Amino acid sequence: MIVGAQWGDEGKGKIVDVLSESFSVVARYAGGHNAGHTVIINGKKFILQLVPCGVLRTACRSVIGNGVVLDPVAFLKEVAALREAGLRVDGNLFVSNRAQVILPYHRMIELAAENAPGRVKIGTTSRGIGPAYEDKMGRRGLRVADLLDLDLLKRHIENAVHEKNMIAHALFNSEPLDADKMYAEYAAAAGKIAPFVCDTALLLNRALDAGESILFEGAQGTMLDIDHGTYPFVTSSSATSGGAATGTGVAPNAIQYVIGLTKAYCTRVGGGPFPTEDKSEAGQMLRQRGNEYGAVTGRPRRTGWLDLPLLRYAKMVNGLSWLVVTKLDVLDELAEIPVCVGYKVDGKKMVEIPAQASGYEKLECVYQKMPGWKTSTVGLTEFGQLPKAARDYLAFVEKETGVNIGMVSTGPDRDQIIVIDDFAKEVQTASSPKG
Repeated sequence: MIVGAQWGDEGKGKIVDVLSESFSVVARYAGGHNAGHTVIINGKKFILQLVPCGVLRTACRSVIGNGVVLDPVAFLKEVAALREAGLRVDGNLFVSNRAQVILPYHRMIELAAENAPGRVKIGTTSRGIGPAYEDKMGRRGLRVADLLDLDLLKRHIENAVHEKNMIAHALFNSEPLDADKMYAEYAAAAGKIAPFVCDTALLLNRALDAGESILFEGAQGTMLDIDHGTYPFVTSSSATSGGAATGTGVAPNAIQYVIGLTKAYCTRVGGGPFPTEDKSEAGQMLRQRGNEYGAVTGRPRRTGWLDLPLLRYAKMVNGLSWLVVTKLDVLDELAEIPVCVGYKVDGKKMVEIPAQASGYEKLECVYQKMPGWKTSTVGLTEFGQLPKAARDYLAFVEKETGVNIGMVSTGPDRDQIIVIDDFAKEVQTASSPKG
């Protein structure tokens, strides 16, 4: 399975796309259409929000698991764009009947709450993700199976809109939503979504029983996990590896390897702690060279330097088997590269990651300057082709994290990738038909 080892945006889309060639199924297990995965194939850009990257491989089935929150309108728009691009989705893409549905009142509540006076701004995309998960945990949500039951859908929308309108007006003075209009739109969407819907837990477990291989696709990153991230500046779902089991209905002991993705530097979107953030010209250079703007929102990402304490934390909570380093080429022009190797608080070494966001304000990053290579690595596909300083940089990351690097991305295109032989052999073993 693939997880982000930082604050998301690590390039999971490209890596899932590259690896999915060897797998029968790609399954998404958390998040919603706030997570954008960008894949570039022969210069053509595909931006996927809900649909797993396996859809770009005709021999691979794609599954949206029960842990995902699904906006029906956004889903159908994405499917239409994929069809127009000539990709096969019908009969190749499946949606869990147990996935929660995002409705317009979720967006209304989130947008109003994010902009309310006195509220701490989390930096959400205001797409209704958080409120949909709130309704799920409050046992008042609507699932995809319920969306297809039009009588139930009508009752649910009438009751929910009445309640949400009162809450939004009382707290945020928001304009009310029209329940009849909402029902008409989502009843029509339900008919179009129905052919994709099935019990995906059963589908996935039958695939495993038949000896097929599954690649689990994470959304966001470790430090945005609702439990293990920089709370409250986090997403609303389990972005770490544990979320794959609960988010798909596949048992934890079926997962063989956990692959963590990290950029060669660090970024995050929205508010919240970012110990290695660099607001100087060097940080701006990372943003420009790395094209660090959100695939879904277009928002500029905050940029900074590789944070090894956070990577060690990601290894621990995810059980990382391998690391994949992306955007190595972004560092090509630097004469030296700062790397955070530890934290101090009041001059004392800190071994724990703060539980509170305020705890990060007291941290002092301890940096080690690594020599840069001042030569282009763009498009290199063999590890031996990398400059010695680049190889040393990667070796340092391996040593400090205790996780071997299996792949290195040297550009945005699908083919601009270095695959380490030992990693390739393990992937081949994991993806080979069983039985």
